[in-house]
Amino acid sequence: MMVKCYQKDYPRPQFVRSAWENLNGTWTFAFDDEHVGSTNGWSGGFASDLTINVPFSYETKQSGIGDETVHDTVWYQRTLMVSKESLGTDRLMLHFEGSDYRTNVWLNGVHIGMHEGGYARFSFDVTDAVRDGNNLLVVKVEDSLDDGQPRGKQRWIHENFACWYVQTTGIWKTVWMEQVPAQHITSVKMTPNTATRNVSIEAQIDTNGAQDLWLEAVVTFGELLINKVRIPVLQNRVHTTIDLYNTATTESWGAFLWDPYHPNLYDISFCLLSDNTAVDRVGSYFGLRDVRIEDGNVLLNGGPLYQRLILDQGYWKDSHLTPPDEEALIEDIDKIMALGYNGVRKHQKIEDERFLYWCDVKGLLVWSEMAAAYRFHDDAVQSFTAQWMEIVRQNYNHPSIITWTPFNESWGIQAVETDRTQQHFTEAIYHLTKSFDPMRPVIVNDGWEHTISDIITLHDYEAEGEVFFDRYGNHKDEILSGNVFLGAFKSAIANGFSYQGQPIIISEFGGIAFKNGQQGWGYGEKVENEEAFIDRFDRITTAIKKLPYVCGYCYTQVSDVQQEINGLMDEERNFKVDPERIKEINMRRVISTR
Repeated sequence: MMVKCYQKDYPRPQFVRSAWENLNGTWTFAFDDEHVGSTNGWSGGFASDLTINVPFSYETKQSGIGDETVHDTVWYQRTLMVSKESLGTDRLMLHFEGSDYRTNVWLNGVHIGMHEGGYARFSFDVTDAVRDGNNLLVVKVEDSLDDGQPRGKQRWIHENFACWYVQTTGIWKTVWMEQVPAQHITSVKMTPNTATRNVSIEAQIDTNGAQDLWLEAVVTFGELLINKVRIPVLQNRVHTTIDLYNTATTESWGAFLWDPYHPNLYDISFCLLSDNTAVDRVGSYFGLRDVRIEDGNVLLNGGPLYQRLILDQGYWKDSHLTPPDEEALIEDIDKIMALGYNGVRKHQKIEDERFLYWCDVKGLLVWSEMAAAYRFHDDAVQSFTAQWMEIVRQNYNHPSIITWTPFNESWGIQAVETDRTQQHFTEAIYHLTKSFDPMRPVIVNDGWEHTISDIITLHDYEAEGEVFFDRYGNHKDEILSGNVFLGAFKSAIANGFSYQGQPIIISEFGGIAFKNGQQGWGYGEKVENEEAFIDRFDRITTAIKKLPYVCGYCYTQVSDVQQEINGLMDEERNFKVDPERIKEINMRRVISTR
């Protein structure tokens, strides 16, 4: 169901205000290959004949530049029109949904702040630097090929290879401006509890020194008023629990639960009051659902959840990591569901938050995965930890996210099987994530060489279904003990750890390369026609579904990406095979022969 606070193209759909301005569009742009910008005072403004279409990175066609070569320093500039009279006592916030990698911002020559990391939102209060009328905004972004920097699927050499692609440099998500009152709500954390039919609210408030502030929260479902509470703001925080039980409905014993078949969403509005007068309003929503592990199964709302996932890298032909528009995100979700999948493993990318909104609305499950670094050292540990926790906090409220996946295939922790230092790092990230979100499963590390992990996930690109079934049907105990290697010649469990009865999911398989005779990279021998593709897809998918102890799978992948041609769709999102045939195989009930 569509939530009441929804605004098309609004970049932060779970925390909506009415007074905002989208800053995407044409900006002045410059490369700074000689690193002279800072010395020559570009922070106060610079001259350039080059322009760029924000939020697309210069490497993409949609940026208007389309230069895929490496430039480690780039500058952006544009004018903002601000009326100080209309601003009054309000504050002006500048938001970047994503800029890769080290971003410095100046307004009218005043340094506003710096952020490091390519995948999380960051914000600056620019009020004190604002002038009445024209204001000059300048942004400098520095990137590198440093393989210790969390970079995901971005290459760290000058050419693409295997399944690593053109780098993304600079602004690649929406930039926007928001007017907020001097006293305002800065964040809200919402934790649903299906057992008690309530939602816990933790809100942070910028009081700006004001006293006697109250926060009012109103919960509705459609046109039905569920509850309304008012709580005093003490020490800049509010913590309360809102009862959702309502006798007006017999649905789920008095409450509406969220799941893929019934993606029910509650609307919630927050109002900050001073002397009984509203000073700030924010619209949001949440889903009432529970994810837990029990007896080797992942349970959603207390029932076993068989996950039919597909690996989704979120790349587009002409815009790379940046979705062309909101409609492109909706199209991907609709086509994924048309293929018979009930979830995505969003691979090595923190997607535009509008994607998560539409997954919430449509009921598509999401595994949220961190962009990997590829080398282990102290700086990498510190950067990864800070950036990962930014992401967990930013996306915590989305009901569609049911799993956190900070590590994949030992990337950045190459010696984790035996190195106790790297094992400590994975354990620390696991427990740090759990300290903020004790409910969702955390996978460490996806694919193999697990240390501490709520789910054991296995990657195997074996092409023959019969071989696949024999390997995992006859050698389960040996594989989970670490005594038999997976198809990638990796151990499932790191040294010093053991299988503890966790759920088991084959979280990467398939990767069938198919591009109608054209060249490209994929897993195994390339198939030459649709019938060969369907035959292999059917045999390997059915082999997994026949394994009684496996509670889900993730097929590689949604679409082709640059040189990688193992998608069910091509780069333009055209189906390469009949989606109905793929859906039938995914949805077909298979009885285990064991």
